[in-house]
Order: sequence, then C-alpha cells, then structure tokens
Amino acid sequence: MAVRLSHPFLSSSLSFPARRRSLQICKFSVQNPIPRSIETQKLVLEVKEKLEIEHPSLPIGRNGRDDEDMILWFLKDRKFQVEDAVSKLTKAIKWRQEFGVSELSEESVKNIAGTGKAYLHDFLDVNGRPVLVVVASKHFPTNQDPIESQKLCAFLIEKALSKLPTGKEEILGIFDLRGFGTENGDILFLKFLIDMFYTYYPKRLGQVLFVDAPFVFQPIWQLVKPLLKSYASLVRFCSAETVRKEYFTEETVPADFRG
Repeated sequence: MAVRLSHPFLSSSLSFPARRRSLQICKFSVQNPIPRSIETQKLVLEVKEKLEIEHPSLPIGRNGRDDEDMILWFLKDRKFQVEDAVSKLTKAIKWRQEFGVSELSEESVKNIAGTGKAYLHDFLDVNGRPVLVVVASKHFPTNQDPIESQKLCAFLIEKALSKLPTGKEEILGIFDLRGFGTENGDILFLKFLIDMFYTYYPKRLGQVLFVDAPFVFQPIWQLVKPLLKSYASLVRFCSAETVRKEYFTEETVPADFRG
C-alpha cells in the first residue's frame, strides 16, 4: 500500500524514549527458550546448517546465525517451515548488524529519550508482561531525527524483551493519545514499527492499547490499519481508566494513569 506524503497527518517519525538509567550496552538475548522436542531440535540444526552454508558472513554468537534459541523462535513464527525461517531470520540478523543494535545503550539514546515521549515502565502488567509506554503528544516528528527515534525504539524493545519473566514471551504496548494533535501524527514511523514487530521481533507484541484516542487520530488509524494485517487484532481502543483498572494494580500503574 502506497502512502501519500502530502496527507496532512503524515510526518516523518514517531519515537519511544526510555527513562534514564546508568550506561548500559544492549547485550540482550531471547529469554525463556522454547521447549524442544527431538523433531524441533532437528529443524533448528537444519536452519543453523543452512545459514552457515548460505550466509557464512552473518555474525555468530548471541542473536547470530548460530543462536539456537533465536532460530527456534523464528521457526515457531514461520510454522516450522525451514526455508521461510531461514529467509526471515537472515533479514533480522542482517538488520541487527547494519542497524548496530548491539551497540545501542542508555547513553546513545539519552537525547531522544529525554523528550519523555516513551519509556519502559518499571513494573509488569497484571499478565506479567513488560510494558512500553508511548506519550504521543510529546512526539514532534518535524523537529526530531527519525533515525534517533528508530534507535530508541529498538533499544526499548530489546530492553523490554530482556525483562520477560520465565514463561512469558510477549510485551504490552501502550500509546497514550491524550493531547494528540495533527503535529504529532507520523505514518512513516508507525510503518517502521510494523516492520519491526513483523520482521525483526515477530510475535513479541502481545497487545497494543490506544488510550483515549481523539477524533483527529481516526484518519491515521484508517491508513495504518490495512498495513497491520493480522496485527490489527492486537489493537484495543480504551480509556485511561481501563488501563488503570484492567492492566495494573494500584501499586504498579504508570504515574500518568493514576486516578
């Protein structure tokens, strides 16, 4: 689907800031390895061998072509079809290498994170999922570097996945749309997010909450929804009160959603 850049709601980047912590390089890896049967282990080794033969230049080690937990996750995503898993995993590993995901740190994203437009919440939701919160009204794509926004997004996703409790595989995304205006709209970055979760972090997003969406958000949603495909079913429009009552306890609810 082509997106016309002349649309009044299209800006160039939406981002996700993290709260400041001490300097920390992203050395995150897939948490909670999927239980393996003899058959799935054979498929993992088959993918691993194919990657070694067909893509020997890909990096090895954590999140590399020989990372068996990562291979198994992509096999699961591709319904254990070896060729499909190899293709998608190759794209993901190349992207990680070219984007420099392993070099991302609190320090490298601190400027864009300082806008306060997104962060990883300190607590899990009631379903035991790490929570990414996006404050859309603090995003001004015409004044912010889209690449820096993308780096922040990747950093936060990596950090969220590193916080997964045992037995959990998905994260929760909350888009706080209170105060959202046309100057905050950014189809291109939303498209980037879709690509991230479909290609590079498949099946890691368990649910997306669009909180108190104003009328001006509706045209953007109509443009984005077809791009989401199956991911559209993960989206729930709800109120701040719903977030507070259904997804957190009084002690764990994000400060911006307290009553």
